[in-house]
Formats: sequence, C-alpha cells, structure tokens
Amino acid sequence: MTKLERVRAALTRQPTDRPPYAFWRHFPEVDRSPAALAQATLRFHERYGSDFLKVTPTGGYAVQDWGCVESDEVMADGHRPCARHAVNAPEDWKKIRPLKMESTGWADHIETIIRCVVDRRADCPTLPTVFSPLSLARKLSGDRLKYDLAENPRAVTDALEAITETILAFADACFHLMFDRLAALPADAWNWDDRRAGPTLEQGKAGVRGAVIGGLDQWTTLKEGPPEKARAEAQDAIDQTGGTGLILGAGCVLVNDSSDLTLVELIKSIGGQVRLGLIKPQ
Repeated sequence: MTKLERVRAALTRQPTDRPPYAFWRHFPEVDRSPAALAQATLRFHERYGSDFLKVTPTGGYAVQDWGCVESDEVMADGHRPCARHAVNAPEDWKKIRPLKMESTGWADHIETIIRCVVDRRADCPTLPTVFSPLSLARKLSGDRLKYDLAENPRAVTDALEAITETILAFADACFHLMFDRLAALPADAWNWDDRRAGPTLEQGKAGVRGAVIGGLDQWTTLKEGPPEKARAEAQDAIDQTGGTGLILGAGCVLVNDSSDLTLVELIKSIGGQVRLGLIKPQ
C-alpha cells in the first residue's frame, strides 16, 4: 500500500498492510523562516518516513498579528510561551477582528505548507497545524480567559467569531492551493494525548468516526526509551483498536531530545522504513 492508501484505509477503518504511523515536532531553531522550516520538516520526514506529514510552525503564528509576542525561551517540546498577551483587559477583546491571509503569521504558515507539498520528499498526505478558536483565545489572553468567559461572555464570543472567520479564511486559502482536504466537522482523524490525558484509544475510537492517532507517550517512552517499551505501547494501541482505524503516533509533537534509537527500532518493528538523513537543520 502507498502511504495515502494506508491513511485512507485507517480513516475508513479498513485493514492495512502494516500499522500506519506519524510523528512530528517543532523546529525552534528555524521555525520563524518558512523556507528553513520546510527544509527541516522534510528532512525529519525523510528520516522517519511517516505516513502523513504534519507541518508544525511556531506556536504563536496564529496570534502574532493580533498583538501576541512570543518569548525567546524554548520549552521542552519546542514551543515558545507567550511573553506578552494581546488581551490584558475586557475591552481588549474588541481589538480581535478577522485577519486577512496576507497577515504575516498565517501567510508564513501557508508558504511553509506549499514548500512542503511541492517537494518530492512529501510522499504522503500533508497536514497544516490549525488551532481551535478557543485555543487561540487562550493564547491571546492567557489565564484571564476563564474569568472573561464568566464575567464578559459577549466580548469573548464576539472575538471568537472573528477568530473563527480567520480560521475559515485560512482553510479556504488552503483549498484554493489545491489541497485535497482539510479538517472538517466531523473530523476524519483525531489526535490527543491518550497516554497522559485520556480517554484511551479504545474509548476515543468508540466515540468518533474515522481514525484515531496516538498510542505512544512522547514525554517518557519516546524520549527515554527503551525501544521495548515503545513496542509494547504500540502493541497495546493495536490491541485497543483491533488494528483498524489506527495511526500510530505520539500524543502531540515529539520532545526535541526524543530518542532516535527508540523511534528507529519502533518503526522497524512495525514494518516501516528509516533512512540515514539529517535531523537537525544545518
């Protein structure tokens, strides 16, 4: 099966020749440059041969044009926390208006996606990173979101409408760039931190259509190993789902110092292929 065929089979809960898998990570050294990020993403994909390629931009790409400023501090999973929020008082929600795709952060993400899609190394479905409106509201406001939802709900919901309109504009731009499909409700595939936050893959699969993505703990197993533990988690994921409707992967992005040995041995054990390639951007 091709990677696309394998993913499509998982989405429709059909048998596959081997368990499909996918891993992705942040590249904080280069993720503020679309060209450099595309190359780092493609090198990572070339190394591990995932069945789909996820483009992972800087975590603040979607909110920087509303006034959020990222810190230069890089966290363990490669993202940078917000150094200055755009919403610091209830009246600030009024400043959150729909953005055009010419805005820097969104345009950079689209450019990175295009650079990946047109490259011969992108031999599989390519997925953008798109946050939910509520996730972006949290990025915009930090800890005050819960308070404002309770005390100033109209201000927040008006901002959520503007955020949603911006996300839809991004999706529309991707469609016009001839992407076959982006996430729609209900979704065809679901990824969450099943090992840390739950629910289990078995529980999640029972509640959604399409494929579930996960099974591997990115914080411990894929970071510290040993490979035997990763293989056990993979087998457990297969057992939970019956081996269909499953794409093996982590609960989210890989920690930057994830174990290459563990990933390689895991991928080999399920019939995948790895190649000698550059992992860190040069």
